[in-house]
Amino acid sequence: MIAVLGLGFVGLTTALGFASKGLRVRGYDTSAQRLAGLRSGHIPFAEPGLAEALRSARSFTLEDSAEQALVDAEVVFLCVGTPMSGDGRADLSAVLTAVAAVLAAPDSAIRRRTIVVKSTVPPGTCRDQIAQFIRSRGFAVGSQIGLAVNPEFLREGKAWQDFMNPDRIVVGADDRQSASTVAALYRSFDAPVHEVSLTSAEFIKYLSNTLLATLISFSNEMALAARRIGDVDIPAAFRIAHADRRWSGTPAPMTSYCYPGCGFGGYCLPKDTLAMQRRGVEAGAEMELLDAVLRVNERVRQELLDGFCQEQPPPARVAVLGLAFKPGSDDVRDTPSAFFVQRLLERRYSVVAYDPVAMKAFDEVWGMPVEYAASLEEALAGADAALVVTAWEHFRGLRGRTKPRIHDWRYLL
Repeated sequence: MIAVLGLGFVGLTTALGFASKGLRVRGYDTSAQRLAGLRSGHIPFAEPGLAEALRSARSFTLEDSAEQALVDAEVVFLCVGTPMSGDGRADLSAVLTAVAAVLAAPDSAIRRRTIVVKSTVPPGTCRDQIAQFIRSRGFAVGSQIGLAVNPEFLREGKAWQDFMNPDRIVVGADDRQSASTVAALYRSFDAPVHEVSLTSAEFIKYLSNTLLATLISFSNEMALAARRIGDVDIPAAFRIAHADRRWSGTPAPMTSYCYPGCGFGGYCLPKDTLAMQRRGVEAGAEMELLDAVLRVNERVRQELLDGFCQEQPPPARVAVLGLAFKPGSDDVRDTPSAFFVQRLLERRYSVVAYDPVAMKAFDEVWGMPVEYAASLEEALAGADAALVVTAWEHFRGLRGRTKPRIHDWRYLL
């Protein structure tokens, strides 16, 4: 038995979606008016497909109280609102009220309940607040009460379609039983199930939404700059930019740009980003995002370097793995490796470098006093630490290696 607390856009879609798969679902909402409307077949918001799903639901019942909805419920989905409070933080009061209702409900018919947070909550909420709240009520998290996060990726206007045909399902849990309990509910869905930690699942939801928000604001910033510069066909420019083949495919090659590392380099991206930022400012536009792009690119390098130096103080022998600004190339112009090698030398480290194709070019362009290794193994021999700076496929063989200490600055391993 599944209980769904909160029958708004997300909760109703979730309840009806599971019911359509033959699972027994009880739903409850604090709004008596909403419950009355649903009983008469009225969907309180425009969402194609839900009215028909409600009419055809045979294993979905509406309850007048949370206690009734929770009878025999082994899994409880929390789909209540988390509106923004006055200080910009998420208001978790409804979530905690729902958790309290679950903990207070009689559970004589079942041995263990799993609370599944589907409401969008900031990363760390379950770990730092909800789990602590459950423990403060005398329950052991993981054994007596399961706790999981199952973020939604529903687009308004296409919620039913997205729930029934998901592109990915994320299940966050810090214990095996909670993860398997929630994952089992999605057995009949044709989509990969990604099992991660509680905080990772919360973060993934925010990562998805903030990426979309950033793309929109970036597009608007560039459009405003184009208006200031003048003589730019703005919609045509964006349509033609979208013709880049890297947007196509599953996954699209453009995803490689939406992935962390140690900063971008090469001839084009640094130069053109700076030039566009300067040109926009000259035309009277505020290029805040492009300015931030350039600052973050510098900051990520500096923070990685400072963190490494704190963990591995000089003097030490460091293997820098990768000299080209990206794999598949011997281009070393403005490569992140040059920044790291130069700073390491300034801080009295000895540096041995290895790159499958770019060592000659790096030496010619940068001329730094480093030792060049003929192979990956030679670079690692005698090194106290190794830095993966270019994501060469060749370096994936380092996965699982413990000596020397590998710092994977491209998240390759």
